[in-house]
Amino acid sequence: MTNEEKRIQLRKYKFFATGLFLLMAAVFITTTLLLKHESWPWLGYVKAFSEAAMVGALADWFAVTALFHYPLGIRIPHTNLIENSKQRIGDNLGNFVVDNFLTAENIRPYIGRLNIAQYIADWLQKPQHKKLLQDEISHWLRKIITELDDAFIADLIARKGKELIHTLNVNLLLSNGITYLVEKGAQEKVVGFIAGKLKTYIAENESLVKDRVKQESSMLIPGFVDNLIAKKITSGLGRYFEEIEQNKQHKVRQDIQQQLLQLAEDIKVKTEWYDELRLLKEDLLSSAKTDAMAADIWKSIKDSLLEGLDDEHSGLKLYMIKTIDDLANTFQSDEAIIDKINNWIRYNAYKAIMKHRHKAGDLISNTVGNWQGRDLSEKLELEVGKDLQFIRVNGTIVGGLVGLLIYVLSHWLL
Repeated sequence: MTNEEKRIQLRKYKFFATGLFLLMAAVFITTTLLLKHESWPWLGYVKAFSEAAMVGALADWFAVTALFHYPLGIRIPHTNLIENSKQRIGDNLGNFVVDNFLTAENIRPYIGRLNIAQYIADWLQKPQHKKLLQDEISHWLRKIITELDDAFIADLIARKGKELIHTLNVNLLLSNGITYLVEKGAQEKVVGFIAGKLKTYIAENESLVKDRVKQESSMLIPGFVDNLIAKKITSGLGRYFEEIEQNKQHKVRQDIQQQLLQLAEDIKVKTEWYDELRLLKEDLLSSAKTDAMAADIWKSIKDSLLEGLDDEHSGLKLYMIKTIDDLANTFQSDEAIIDKINNWIRYNAYKAIMKHRHKAGDLISNTVGNWQGRDLSEKLELEVGKDLQFIRVNGTIVGGLVGLLIYVLSHWLL
């Protein structure tokens, strides 16, 4: 019910209780007047009933009214109790709630039935909820990324990058990197690719070889001899590079491998390599290009993230969907995770409630205490005033019956 409906209901029951009092007053006046002219015996009983009923009605009207108002506006002591005692009411109400509701015995059964993991699982199983969660995550990620200070992030990347470079042993890192690549056979693809390209280039440019042979040849040597020599050179080189390309165990390949391993060892131990790489590192650390590079790195990362958040089919969005699905499946089927989460929530919820339960009493006490006294009286009267009107009705009826009983006893026994 709305407050207006409660006011109408309260007003109706007040009229009923007041009307019953007025009825008793009318009966009392009527019987009093009739007894002056008539001697009907039953009039005395009716008068006694109505007289006592009026007294009971007035007494209970005063009692009920004194709870919420000053009767007839007269500031009689110990009336308008709600308004004048609102702080004590708030304190008592807060203590009552804490002592009777927020106890370990009452809280523990409810906490023990908490199954937040199952609730999350059921919630995540619905497609519209998955979409809602994905949109919310995307919204907050976009908000965080766009509101980040680009200059600060770029400076952070630059500083951390410089710190990393400063602590790195570049010689050892480069040496180990070359050794690792050789051990994995990375150079084999490079050598094979270069040999193949050289073979093709020589075959396609035989005329250049002929021209070069003629330029270097003596005037006394016939041209056909120069051509024959050029032919031999191109075909020989072609076969040689083809052998390098095809034969994984070719001596050239082995020589290159040994040279790379020796280079790795030289980088690790030779002073000239240490000096060269130290100068390179110092130049990199002191170069303004590092800051520009850091800014470019952050811009690239930021643009990629924002594009991924805008594209429903991006790898970022697909990964997000997969993560949500995995999370839903985990909450649905992984009993160990479910028990761990529920136990953690139950333990911390119980601990937090028991630790701060008195704050609930303080909240109730402060809230009631901060209400305007008139507002508190009105709120309580709207809630219980209707039922209190029956006290007035009952007081009228019971008072009348008691008065009638007293009249009977005094009339017949005394």
